[in-house]
Amino acid sequence: MNNFEFENRTKVYFGKGVVAEKLPVLAAGYGGKVLLGYGGGSVKKNGVYDEVTGILKDAGVEIVEFSGIMSNPTLEKMQEGARLAKEQGVTWILAVGGGSVMDCCKSISIAVPYDGDVWEEFWEKPGNLDFDPLPLGMIVTMPATGSEVNGSAVLTNTEKHIKTDRDYPRMNADFALMDPTYTYSMPLRQLRAGTFDILSHIMETYFSFPIEDNVSDDISEALMKGVIRDFRKALQNPEDYEARSNIMWEASMAENRVIKMGKTKDFEVHNMEHQLSAYTDCNHGEGLAVLHPTYYRHIFRDGLGKFTRFATNVWGLNPADYADEEELALAGIQALEDFIRECGLPGTLRELGVDESTDLREIADSCYTAGGAFREIRQDEIYEIYKECF
Repeated sequence: MNNFEFENRTKVYFGKGVVAEKLPVLAAGYGGKVLLGYGGGSVKKNGVYDEVTGILKDAGVEIVEFSGIMSNPTLEKMQEGARLAKEQGVTWILAVGGGSVMDCCKSISIAVPYDGDVWEEFWEKPGNLDFDPLPLGMIVTMPATGSEVNGSAVLTNTEKHIKTDRDYPRMNADFALMDPTYTYSMPLRQLRAGTFDILSHIMETYFSFPIEDNVSDDISEALMKGVIRDFRKALQNPEDYEARSNIMWEASMAENRVIKMGKTKDFEVHNMEHQLSAYTDCNHGEGLAVLHPTYYRHIFRDGLGKFTRFATNVWGLNPADYADEEELALAGIQALEDFIRECGLPGTLRELGVDESTDLREIADSCYTAGGAFREIRQDEIYEIYKECF
């Protein structure tokens, strides 16, 4: 394995009833005034909002509401939240929602104490986050991004058409409350897209150097098999507690840095999807589902041993049934594509709402070349992948 340093300071409280049990104590400890960040109306429809605000009020915490955080949170929305937090003198932040809400609130947590341009200093380029962000807690209602257990946050600069993420250990939340029953009310489309995002995170770490046997990849294979199993069960019964609790923890395990240790990591598909959604605002998980199989058919020969291992260890294919390693590797990629369709996810860009008026060339030219991949691909090949996915 490659050399690495590991750090994760977020304390996780996981299980049924954990919000009612733990939030009163945590809230009393932070006290003061909280910025309560959430998205649309789902937390009000499913009762989460009433439970959380009731607990906060009982703990004597003054609530400043910051709602309307959208999918693909924008720099402008983050700046709106930071202004509100500064004006109201909030002392901590509580994010209630999925990855977009958590990412936006993380960004706010560093924008409040920082006097400079956070986009320019921390997102457009990697920065040195050498100060303490505003204290931050998470209540997860949609597992997907693993944002509750890392310092990564994705922001979209709509003016520059750039969607990018940065990961700073100091942006990790202080705590994350994870009750799987909070995910029962997720719309089916969000369940599909969010769960595939989990699988994507694992694959993008798995399909990178080293190719040789290593602990990170052993864990990744177990996680991928678990996601596939639990995804199928959750689609059959959205209130299967074991399946939903497994998916919730699989999302965290995919992004709590454990499987990334000693790996170079290839996030080219995420990069391609980020720029696609920066221009079209398509659904993130659905965009990943469209791009992954085509991208892998472009690069599989450069990491052949890992793709054959994927076919065998994750999809259970028998090498004896295939003429050679290339045929086995392609069968594994086809098994992934078949699974995507089985789960009701889209397989083409056209199904995402992309049409002939979308300038795929411009989007491809806006993509960067990801490090850590088995093979470096450039903008011309990214454009070819987009066209093949159309």
